Amino acid sequence: MGFATLVIVAMSFRVPRSKRIFHYITAAITMVACIAYFTMGSNLGYAAIPVEFVRSNPVVRGTARSVFYVRYIDWVITTPLLLLDILLTAGLPWPSILFTLILDEIMIITGLVGALVASRYKWGYFTFAMAALFYIAYQITWVGRLHANHLGPNIGRTYIMVGGWTIFLWFLYPIAWGLSEGGNVISPDSEAVFYGILDVLAKVGFGALLLWGHRNIDPAALGLHIRDYDDVILPGEKNRGVTGTGTGTGTTGGVTTGTTHTGVHPEVGTTTAV
Repeated sequence: MGFATLVIVAMSFRVPRSKRIFHYITAAITMVACIAYFTMGSNLGYAAIPVEFVRSNPVVRGTARSVFYVRYIDWVITTPLLLLDILLTAGLPWPSILFTLILDEIMIITGLVGALVASRYKWGYFTFAMAALFYIAYQITWVGRLHANHLGPNIGRTYIMVGGWTIFLWFLYPIAWGLSEGGNVISPDSEAVFYGILDVLAKVGFGALLLWGHRNIDPAALGLHIRDYDDVILPGEKNRGVTGTGTGTGTTGGVTTGTTHTGVHPEVGTTTAV
């Protein structure tokens, strides 16, 4: 995760600052994951939780299980960023993006609560998490796909590649949860391997696919008009399409005019002075 962060940041210097949004978001994902795995590798960030199912298998024998809550802290930060990468690629409206991110937070937090609950109520929280996951899958596989295809074939292909990859992997996480924190079937070591492989594929592998797909996509084509401080502003560009109110008046031909404007003329599409 740390190596991937350094590579992504280095790659960002190959493009202008105004076009680095996907590099920075993806680097933040692997950076947070790096810290989380450092914590887990140091045998920190876990709690011993009583298990619902006491097994006779020696690898999971006992009445308590180590639950690494730091993994969920990682996910509560990184999965919204990952979704932001995907949904910005689709050019989805901000209200839809924000609601999807909220559902993602619900999915992660209810998964954490379920892992920390010893009774069968943990499966109620698991159900909440799965309901949120199905909504996220709907947004990515259907709504986002329609938006991305509308923006052009290159954007559509990139979106389908990263969106399909992500949803496939994300539906494997509930299986890992059910075998580990939920059902106490596999040992914490096996759990770490299972989640570790998924995280590498879902973060590092995802980042590689995303940045490769975005190599020929201008963020402006996605509705992301980002201007750097030293970009040249063309005459009339600053206030293009912006309406507002202001003072400043003058007189031309007996008609009072203003330096700022309040509306758009319904017929000719120009601003009218007040």
